[in-house]
Amino acid sequence: MKTKKILFLLLISLQLSCNSQTQKINGVSFVASRDSINSKHINPVKRAQSNYVALMPYSFIRNIETPKIEFNTNREWFGETKNGLLQYAKEFQEVNIKIMIKPHLWLRRGGYTGDLKPSSEENWKILENSYKAYILTYAKAAQAINADVLCIGTELEQFVANRPSYWLDLIKEIRKVYKGKLTYAANWDEYKRVSFWADLDFIGIDAYFPVSDKKTPTVEEFELGWQAHKTEIKGIQKKFNKPVLFTEFGYRSVDYAGKKPWKSNRVIDNVNLQVQVNGLQAIHNQFWQEDWFAGGFIWKWFHRHDKVGGKKNNRFTPQNKPAEELLRRLYHQK
Repeated sequence: MKTKKILFLLLISLQLSCNSQTQKINGVSFVASRDSINSKHINPVKRAQSNYVALMPYSFIRNIETPKIEFNTNREWFGETKNGLLQYAKEFQEVNIKIMIKPHLWLRRGGYTGDLKPSSEENWKILENSYKAYILTYAKAAQAINADVLCIGTELEQFVANRPSYWLDLIKEIRKVYKGKLTYAANWDEYKRVSFWADLDFIGIDAYFPVSDKKTPTVEEFELGWQAHKTEIKGIQKKFNKPVLFTEFGYRSVDYAGKKPWKSNRVIDNVNLQVQVNGLQAIHNQFWQEDWFAGGFIWKWFHRHDKVGGKKNNRFTPQNKPAEELLRRLYHQK
């Protein structure tokens, strides 16, 4: 009888452990396309054992001098619009894949969104008013589809740093129309200075931290490179007592991918599939077992699975590479 009781308690313990692990956000950043999607496009995401997708409606600024944000126009691809978002979300939710809506801003004439800083009060107001209209549109859409998470912005360091009261007011306005969880996608070198983490549900980080100068770091070398960053992340997590979410993470399959992981410039004739595998394994080893870590969204995943990635591709996608098989195993772990 005593033996049966011990076995029963062990089974309960294992079940609780499994439930804890499956609660992690095992996500992919699903790239918007010009097309609608169906089960053919969703099945590879399911095979990757993902339980979340980040859907990314885009907006853009034509002229940085007068930074009015335009969005949901007929000049965008279908998947970047509100109707596209709704169609994508419906298809994923039908197979029990959860949704994070993660709006992105694009500067049409180039430049980094984190540097967006209007030159006058008049232009600040143009930016603020149009951004509010943009985010509230997708906050209402998030509520309509019962999205699990809404990301209120992506890599907007100067906007966030220079207009703190605007962001606090905006969060209040968002919460009036959307009842789910909120985050913000801070760049890896920005997250420690974000002033409103206490008002959100997740500390969101686009986790492109420099971790190694080596051509092909081993898993152990990648993990060693994470130690100082992880300590700082834990410090911010403890300060605000909020779970950390990697709103983006990943590596290119290219030499020296751990040196400046954010670099997306094209590199010709340089493919390193192993460095991508080692980097992803190291992130999972370092973070996925931590209670304070909510999970993350790998960058990035395209809808035409049969047409992207592969062993000659050195971009971020893990599709049709050894990294995809690794991701399937990691996301499936209990």
